[in-house]
Amino acid sequence: MPAMSPARQRQHTKRRRRRLRNVIRRFVKRDHTSPKILALAALTGSLAGAICAAFEFVADYLIERRFDFLDQFEGWTLWLLAFAISALFGGIAMYLTHRFAPEAGGSGIPEIEGALDDLRPVRWWRVIPVKFFGGSLSLSSGMILGREGPSVQIGGNVGRMVADLFKLPKDAGHALLAAGSAAGLSAAFNAPLAGILFVLEEMRPQFRYSFLSVKAVSTAVILATVTRQLLLGTQPVFHLPHFATPHLSTGGLYVLLGCLMGVIGYGFNRAVNRVQDTYLALHRNQRSRVVALLMMVAGGFGVLSLYGQGFSGSGMHEIPVWITSPLPYEALLLLLLWRLAGTLLCFCSGIPGGVFAPSLALGTLCGAMLGQLFSQLFPGLPIETGTFAIAGMGALFAASVRAPVTGIVLVTEMTNNYGLILPMMITTLCATLVAQMLGGRPIYSQILERTLRLARQKTAAEAGQPGAAVNT
Repeated sequence: MPAMSPARQRQHTKRRRRRLRNVIRRFVKRDHTSPKILALAALTGSLAGAICAAFEFVADYLIERRFDFLDQFEGWTLWLLAFAISALFGGIAMYLTHRFAPEAGGSGIPEIEGALDDLRPVRWWRVIPVKFFGGSLSLSSGMILGREGPSVQIGGNVGRMVADLFKLPKDAGHALLAAGSAAGLSAAFNAPLAGILFVLEEMRPQFRYSFLSVKAVSTAVILATVTRQLLLGTQPVFHLPHFATPHLSTGGLYVLLGCLMGVIGYGFNRAVNRVQDTYLALHRNQRSRVVALLMMVAGGFGVLSLYGQGFSGSGMHEIPVWITSPLPYEALLLLLLWRLAGTLLCFCSGIPGGVFAPSLALGTLCGAMLGQLFSQLFPGLPIETGTFAIAGMGALFAASVRAPVTGIVLVTEMTNNYGLILPMMITTLCATLVAQMLGGRPIYSQILERTLRLARQKTAAEAGQPGAAVNT
């Protein structure tokens, strides 16, 4: 084959470059994703992962320092100091919230849902510091609260902060708000897939689906998880053995477990509204009463934390013990009843803290208790109590939050037990169906509805309309 002349070689090179440019142009025209948005989503995920990891570290550090200090005392002095320190932590957390950012109270997830619907403000310059410091103090007081809801709100506010600083349009700002929320959950649980699914499933009425928003959420979650693992390690949240896949003969028991979790989840959500209204009737949103009441509650749980056994705290440290070395049936029942009442008492108070982890603990206790009961009633079946505890964890979450797929993936990523996906699918589906049949509302949706209703009542009262409520 004769060699091409230099002129033909130059023409051939130009044609190849032209074809390459045409391919790039077609790719750019087909892919409508803005590189700037994805870069800012990566920034959002990195910041959210770092802040949420620091949030977890500070809360754990304060808990350790509190116990180190209290170990020097005994008797009545120990009780008084335990009460005083936790009461101080709770009082400061509640004052910061009530004074500077009332929307930072509670878990914060309903506020994110309201912001995605343009119904609630996002004052990130207030919420991020109040949620970080107030949440750290409330979690370290010994109250039954979780850090996961606050992490979602912190992450969402980080996303809005980035959107505001870079003056993004409204749709891009919503995408970063959702991306930051998913990043916060994935950083809190070290569960990236659950973070994505939580936004797509639980926030589906508010989330604005598009290729851009889904890519932004995925990018933020990846960066948040990497940042979290660089700072806190790559291990799953729970260190558990790998349980064998349950025998098919026990499938009916998982159906029964799921149905019972649906009833409990429905009752729990109803109780949340009742206890929130009771708190409001007691303090009528007067700051002195709010702070004083929370100091009493936090101080009481500070004393209870001296005795361990899961009577206080989120329950995340006790869950592996309840799964691998369950207490006797009677002890599990008493602990379940106490933590159910304690979760309502703490979460409904309005102090910064979530219900994610406490609900997982309640589901674990229910599953472990029913697993022991089933093993006594059906001695001929190959029943492993730990598998029922893990399945119960996801089922109660699904019944309360009404996000079954997120519950399955979240518990799987946290426990690293992929062989239990089938029983978890059975229990979460049954729990969700029963809760829906009973007419219950997802917990975060009902809290958002209540928040919006009270905000309208407050606006009407300030406008001087007769008969308007003054409580918020």
